[in-house]
Amino acid sequence: MVADRLSRRAFIGAGAASCLIVAGCSEGQAGRPRLRVSVTGKGEGDSRLLFKAAGIKPEGFDLTYSEFQSGHLVVEALNGGSLDYGGMSEIPPIFAAASTIQSFRQIAVAHGDVNNQVVLVPKGSKAKSIADLKGKRVGYVRATTSQYFLIRMLEEVGLTWGDITPVAMGVSDGAAAFSQGSLDAWAIYGFPIQRAIATEGARILKTAYGILSGNYLVAAHIDALADPDKARLIGDYLALVQKAYGWAAAHQDEWATIIAQDIGVPRDYVVDQFKRKSATYELRPVTDAAIASQQQVADLFFRQKLLPKAVDVRPLWDARFNTAIPKRG
Repeated sequence: MVADRLSRRAFIGAGAASCLIVAGCSEGQAGRPRLRVSVTGKGEGDSRLLFKAAGIKPEGFDLTYSEFQSGHLVVEALNGGSLDYGGMSEIPPIFAAASTIQSFRQIAVAHGDVNNQVVLVPKGSKAKSIADLKGKRVGYVRATTSQYFLIRMLEEVGLTWGDITPVAMGVSDGAAAFSQGSLDAWAIYGFPIQRAIATEGARILKTAYGILSGNYLVAAHIDALADPDKARLIGDYLALVQKAYGWAAAHQDEWATIIAQDIGVPRDYVVDQFKRKSATYELRPVTDAAIASQQQVADLFFRQKLLPKAVDVRPLWDARFNTAIPKRG
């Protein structure tokens, strides 16, 4: 369906905003090599925050960060050549695979929590289960995990996409609509959950546990992979990310405090979310199981007529860094 295809104009606006927000959109300092990396969301998903907390700095190269609200914009940035390295869920690359441009390869899996992906209902909502959303306005972020787990949750209770009024919108617009009472429910991920619970009395109707695999994908631009020097930087950065994940797993109390300050909510709300985690984050190599998991998602989107054609995800994967990913500390 044309409406569900990714919008390049949306990326151009987001990418321009990113370079206004993030310092260092120029070359690395003093001619040092640089790696252009995505950041999606705030709090736990912000690698800049995690690296600073863990005291981790790259040696011999610089990092340039660009901010995005969702993974499909990261994929568009990779396809547009403005990123070397990006992270997203299993879903956005599937839409790219159904198009004519796939200028990236998926090189690792960041496995982590799925209980931070939920359907929220506003304070005072009488909804007790997903079945109660029939005929209701439900916000979601198109071409992301929120669309996927919402479809799956509806199927579990015998409902279809047509049984609700789905409202596709970005994270910021969704937060505003939810706050203003324009949505009966919101399928969302990450720090907006704690914000809505803490400031608006929102309630979690259902988490994505048991639906999502917990696989969040790491991708790199094909030109970066073809450049031996840039590929070496990617390998070095993967090692730093794994080290940072190890720090976070070992310092959950300290990390919760830092995240709470970053997203502006009471620490207790982040601690509660941490207690409900299905897993702490770690990098994992490319495996047949990871490829099969993404294929299952692609098949569902095709059955739902949200893709113009069936997709084989195998060509998107590149296992060259499997031996370069260290065990998490």
